[in-house]
Amino acid sequence: MSKYLISFPSAAMQVPDHELAEVGRDVHAVIEEAKAAGVYVFAGGIDESMPPVLVAADGTITLGGYPWAPMLNGGFTVLELATRDEAIAWAARIAKACHCQQELRVFGLDSRT
Repeated sequence: MSKYLISFPSAAMQVPDHELAEVGRDVHAVIEEAKAAGVYVFAGGIDESMPPVLVAADGTITLGGYPWAPMLNGGFTVLELATRDEAIAWAARIAKACHCQQELRVFGLDSRT
């Protein structure tokens, strides 16, 4: 079993205001299906009202993320699945519910965990 990250940046979700309630309902339904199937690990979104900080090894804090990296925002779902094909199928369900494409990645986990 592998853990898969299914995600989208905030800018990808171009949903008219009058459809937001439907999208929220549909997304929560897919998440409940993932929980019922026993594949759900966690889901959520980046709180964009809290700016990121960089924390150095000595504990020094710098406001903002890496200046050279794209902004990290949007929604994330992590599912534990047996195959990439299963992950693609779940990503498609989430994409349909969210009304936007989803990026799919597999985690390379520490073998000691």
